[in-house]
Amino acid sequence: MSTRTSVIVVDDHAIFRMGVVQALALSDEIRVVGEGSSAREAVSLAEALSPDVALIDISMPGGGITAATEIHQRCPTVKVLMLTVSEEDDDILRALDAGVAGYVLKGVPAPELITIVTTVKGGTSYIAPNLGLRLFNLMREESHPSTIAAKLNALTPRQRSTFELLSKGYSNRQIAQQLGVQIKTIKFHMSKLFEKIGVRNRVEAALLAREHLNRDK
Repeated sequence: MSTRTSVIVVDDHAIFRMGVVQALALSDEIRVVGEGSSAREAVSLAEALSPDVALIDISMPGGGITAATEIHQRCPTVKVLMLTVSEEDDDILRALDAGVAGYVLKGVPAPELITIVTTVKGGTSYIAPNLGLRLFNLMREESHPSTIAAKLNALTPRQRSTFELLSKGYSNRQIAQQLGVQIKTIKFHMSKLFEKIGVRNRVEAALLAREHLNRDK
């Protein structure tokens, strides 16, 4: 049984899409199992092929955000990576709200893209470094640092453990294994954790964890 990361690439610019496919082909750890050019095709491919990662364009026909939302709802095991030229805060936040596992800027070097794809498969969220800093600053503007610290101090021991493992890039399944509980229990803890610390998704939670947990050490 192959352990390679299976990927679908969906972008309406055929030449760019071909370049992405060729870049991923440089890795023996990745295999592209499907290609498309629209949101509808992205969802259909995700449902039919169940890839590990769906690499999709934000501005393709039908909308990458729409595709990401539907894939997240219909195929929750598929990690969606948004590939885009947009650095707009609104696009980043909308993508994260849609459940994407990562936000990658077009023009990223092939070796870096390969690394991002394989690490996202393993459960680690990714956002382009310069965008991650901006996103964290946006979060900090919405909630004063002392307020964030108070929220973190109010976490239960189990929530704190979950938060720390999340900051290391662990998936829900890996966190459940580490803590010796069922995955549905972790999903419950995760939803309560997000609500308690005031974030909307894993990427925002991971950014918050890396900033504050690292500061505490």
